[in-house]
Amino acid sequence: MDCPSCNAETADGSKFCTQCGASLPLACSSCSHGNPPQAKFCANCGTALTTASPPSPAPAPPMSSAERRHLTVMFCDLVGSTALATRLDPEDLREIVGAYHRAVTDTIARFEGFVAKYMGDGILIYFGYPQAHEDDAERAVRAGLAVITAIGYLDLPERLQTRLVRVWLRSTKLSAGRPISLRACKRSLSRTPW
Repeated sequence: MDCPSCNAETADGSKFCTQCGASLPLACSSCSHGNPPQAKFCANCGTALTTASPPSPAPAPPMSSAERRHLTVMFCDLVGSTALATRLDPEDLREIVGAYHRAVTDTIARFEGFVAKYMGDGILIYFGYPQAHEDDAERAVRAGLAVITAIGYLDLPERLQTRLVRVWLRSTKLSAGRPISLRACKRSLSRTPW
């Protein structure tokens, strides 16, 4: 089909000219007569003009009503951080807590854990969310041991009397109506002793 404005050759079924951008006439599927772009019926034979649109995609299959997932939660914090906060200058404390956060985050990343929240010197970590592994509980235990080791190697001032970190772990099964969310995790774990 040729463009009526610039006479450039265009592909069949095109709605606009690729050279000048002008609207192209609709060709009737019955008689091939060129009709104005806004026409709903062919001016030559009266056939309904339909603009061929691709079929709509099939609807996605419904998700399961509930997803059941095994989750291991880790919480770790520095031992004696409150006493440390009273002894140190705020800038020094921020440096120490920042180094601690970086060490824990790097260690957790090696075991594919998910850092859910920083709470002062405490860190809440999930294994099994957002990506589940068959051995998430084992990964959490290994990560906890690695965190304890990593904190021992931090380059901290000598005046600090503690380089200890507490690590708590809890494994549970969760069931959520939609893919698991942080809110569902918190709600399910609300009865934790810590």
